Amino acid sequence: MRFRSVQLSMRFIVPLALVLALFGYFAIPWMENLTVRWFVRDLDTRSQLVSSTLQQPMLNYLEGNDSARINDAFGRAIQDERLYALAFCDPGGTLRYKTDTYPESLGCRQGADGEDASPVVRLPRGPVHVSSRELTQDGIGAGRLILVQDMSFIERRSEDTKKYIVGLFVVLAGAISLITVLIAHLSWHGWLNGVREMLRGELSPQPPGPMPPEIAPLASELRALLNEYNRELQGSGVESQTWGADTLKTLLNQDLAGDEILVVSNREPYIHVNTPNGVKVQRPASGLVTAVEAVMRACSGTWIAHGAGSADRDTVDANDHVRVPPEQPSYTLRRVWLSKEEEQGYYYGFANEGLWPLCHIAHVRPVFRSSDWAEYVRVNQRFADAVIAEARSDNPVVLVQDYHFALLPRMVRAVLPKATIITFWHIPWPNPESFGICPWREEILDGMLGSTILGFHTPFHRKNFLDTVDRYLETRIENEASTVSYGNELTQVKPYPISIAWPQPAPDECDVAACRAEIRQALSLPADQLLGIGVDRLDYTKGIVERFQAVERMLELHPDMVGKFTFVQIAAPTRSSLDEYQNFEARVRALAQRINQRFSSGSYLPIILKTEHHEQAQLRTYFRASEVCSVTSLHDGMNLVAKEFIASRDDEQGVLILSQFTGAARELHEALIVNPYHIEEGAEALYRALRMPQDEQRERMRTMRVRVRDFNVYRWAGRMLQDAARLRQRERVRSRINSLSQNRVRKGDA
Repeated sequence: MRFRSVQLSMRFIVPLALVLALFGYFAIPWMENLTVRWFVRDLDTRSQLVSSTLQQPMLNYLEGNDSARINDAFGRAIQDERLYALAFCDPGGTLRYKTDTYPESLGCRQGADGEDASPVVRLPRGPVHVSSRELTQDGIGAGRLILVQDMSFIERRSEDTKKYIVGLFVVLAGAISLITVLIAHLSWHGWLNGVREMLRGELSPQPPGPMPPEIAPLASELRALLNEYNRELQGSGVESQTWGADTLKTLLNQDLAGDEILVVSNREPYIHVNTPNGVKVQRPASGLVTAVEAVMRACSGTWIAHGAGSADRDTVDANDHVRVPPEQPSYTLRRVWLSKEEEQGYYYGFANEGLWPLCHIAHVRPVFRSSDWAEYVRVNQRFADAVIAEARSDNPVVLVQDYHFALLPRMVRAVLPKATIITFWHIPWPNPESFGICPWREEILDGMLGSTILGFHTPFHRKNFLDTVDRYLETRIENEASTVSYGNELTQVKPYPISIAWPQPAPDECDVAACRAEIRQALSLPADQLLGIGVDRLDYTKGIVERFQAVERMLELHPDMVGKFTFVQIAAPTRSSLDEYQNFEARVRALAQRINQRFSSGSYLPIILKTEHHEQAQLRTYFRASEVCSVTSLHDGMNLVAKEFIASRDDEQGVLILSQFTGAARELHEALIVNPYHIEEGAEALYRALRMPQDEQRERMRTMRVRVRDFNVYRWAGRMLQDAARLRQRERVRSRINSLSQNRVRKGDA
């Protein structure tokens, strides 16, 4: 019987080996050729990027006949390990400038975009890719830029690819052969029929369930590889490098040449409050502050915000300035003072009873009052005046944050027409029909279009804004370029998904095991208690009620979790003077109390509600101590809590439950994505998270950590600032051309 089993196996293995051998014989050269074509196309893309970057500086230097700057620009450009040499030929075909590495044998050959030469040239040092780009100014050719890129790395990678493919076929053949032998052996023992019955579900009293979730990490890895491949194809400098504070500083020094940076927001990054023990400094619980403050630490400048702390006036100088952060000052905070009436009408009234519910689909009706609108206009003008007063030049870079200052860009533009104004809208933007509820919709859109660049979290929010502008204003919208032309001014509207600053390990931070023990001891919980965490402002858009209902339903469906699982909700109070928020807080407290009364026993409480402010270090400890983090917003721009939880889990454990209505859900596909309105779905996701194997947790968390680390807040700011730098450079060139034209006209008149 054993001989017959082996004989049967060989009848499968031999044909399989022949097929794999033939396939490998033809597949390896094909893959090698395909790889070379991909890399050549990538080199063409890189050539276009480099030539586009060098075109305007080259035209400026050629106009001034500045050989030293041209040679310096060439020298800096070829520091890229793949760009081997550069040269410039005038329109007559004479080689005018070149780097020392430029081969004399190439001369002024046409290159990749011409008709008379192949892009691949073999030199004694190895193959190179030669491309040529025409430089034109006002439609007149100024010469050609010739780029020579090293292709030796392609041969090395092709050899590596060939080795991997051969190895893959060997492993594949061995694995398939082993499986074939095993199946043949099982079939002679009568087990194959049993396996077939199990696969059909005939031996199980329950019908087969859905495909197991273990393949989700494979899908996420494939998605990550595709994202990486797309970034390589784009060849963008912002997308292809690792961003940090130093990278952002370099961008500011190089592309913005040390230009002045001003930030405007309602909420200040540091609040000084009086306590019985003296003045204490607090950082507000705000995703906006978390993101923008990291940028200001990198680029310095001035942050203009409303001074709302009880000790804020006592800590500023005569100009209402205070240097922050307190422990290591790196930028200036300028405080603006508001009366109670102004704060009530502008902030609590129009901004948070009007615009906030208007933009969030949370089924709370917006309230609009003419008196609130008047205060909103007045306070926007007050902050615009502060920006103008703080500006040391006529063309600063102004970063306007959020829905509190929709009118400010136009107000600043009226006084500083050369300013580069970047407005970022941190909350969702509704569809045109919903936005049409606002009585002052045209005024708000007009104010926002005073921006040079207008950013949203997602392409969906950007599209909603463009549709709204198209509905209510006379504009010209270029969808491909994503620009709005309005009143002889151009506004670029783009998505810039916000993120966090990737945290550096703190020397005194506890490890995960110590954090787990510390939090459970502080909450009087057993050492093995399963823990869930939610961190939000106490706001009706955050889905806290739905989250508690999911916890309750999970305990109903899985009574074995009663006594073993506790959910901690940290909810910082916010806008407590508004009736809607007071009613919501009462509802949250009542629901938590009802669930606790239903499931509590002894000292056990399924929900611990902490409605108080927590510092970032405290929140990080909670994140590291928890098995699951639940972010179930009913509607959100991004929600940085999800990314903060991921960044805190250097042990690559823990599960993130994420609402499909957050901007973060469009990036963090490895989270358990839920509809927060579907209570059973939320309950099952919570139970699945608590029972998820560690290997699956690690695969999911590892992929999300890479994405949050690479797409951090510095990349977010860098993309906006680099776009601003490009537009500022374009404006400088345009002004220079206009100035030259005017001088020529004056000389002609003379």
